[in-house]
Amino acid sequence: MPRGTPDPEIAVTTYVPDKVWMGTTLFADNHTPGRPRIVEVNMLGEIIWEYLIPEELSQYTNPGFDVEALPGGNVLFVLPTSGVYEVDRDGNTVWSHLDHKVSHDADRLPNGNTLVVWGGRDTKDDPQVREISPSGEVVWAWYARDQFGDSSYADIERDGWTHTNAATRLPSGNTLISLRNFHLIVEVNPEGTVLNVIGEGRLHDPHDPEILDNGNVLVANQSRTDHFAVEINPATTRVVWASRSVSMQNAHPLRDADRLPNGNTLLTGSTRIVEMTNSGEVVWELVLKDQTYVGPDAPRLGFYKSERIGSSS
Repeated sequence: MPRGTPDPEIAVTTYVPDKVWMGTTLFADNHTPGRPRIVEVNMLGEIIWEYLIPEELSQYTNPGFDVEALPGGNVLFVLPTSGVYEVDRDGNTVWSHLDHKVSHDADRLPNGNTLVVWGGRDTKDDPQVREISPSGEVVWAWYARDQFGDSSYADIERDGWTHTNAATRLPSGNTLISLRNFHLIVEVNPEGTVLNVIGEGRLHDPHDPEILDNGNVLVANQSRTDHFAVEINPATTRVVWASRSVSMQNAHPLRDADRLPNGNTLLTGSTRIVEMTNSGEVVWELVLKDQTYVGPDAPRLGFYKSERIGSSS
């Protein structure tokens, strides 16, 4: 395990070495006003890498900024209404795409392009998802209006029309898209046609869905009464697994759920990151000490998303 530097404001309160997926955890942290940062910690919660968002960009963190470790070691992140940035481990910006219509999520694709979403305050005239080449050319775009413009969803408005908050390119070439305001997830083909609607009537404010190896969909669900992750069989619409943890009850909003290679699930809430087994046992927990976020500023504070980087990665 790489050793690092303790941070007095975060702590690992649970760690069961023989039950966790060993590695480091990369996450966006905005708990200190005006000092957003990207942090990588070891299993003890020691900081092994930290990147401070430049002061001139620190205002662009609402509604939270996504981070992703790239295969070569660089880190990709989104600053909503500012752009998408890639930095190396020395903190140098090696690529950027400046665009005020980006928010929530960006993924680097195997072809070198970047998939970005716009759901901050999107309108029917906006593409909710775009694929951008390294030079900034838009090579693919998806407009929700083509499928939902004349439907019962046409007149919704809550921080944007769809408030799209995630998109993932699938191995098939299709794209999985989370439409928060519609309370559902869609799978669209390269032509933009919706092939599958997932979670309709089952989800509330879904965030960051992913397709699992078994074909099910794992998604962070922000219900009106509780925030938890659910695994849905898209063929039957049945919920086959749900995470309900006392640890996460004070960590609203839940923004991210990742299934780890050992079958555990990594959950990210505003004040804690939890790894739990399929049976619901918490085997690792990192907490932000003495912090609770409520009110209109809550969405941009604390933790947003995280990912576990396996020790063999």
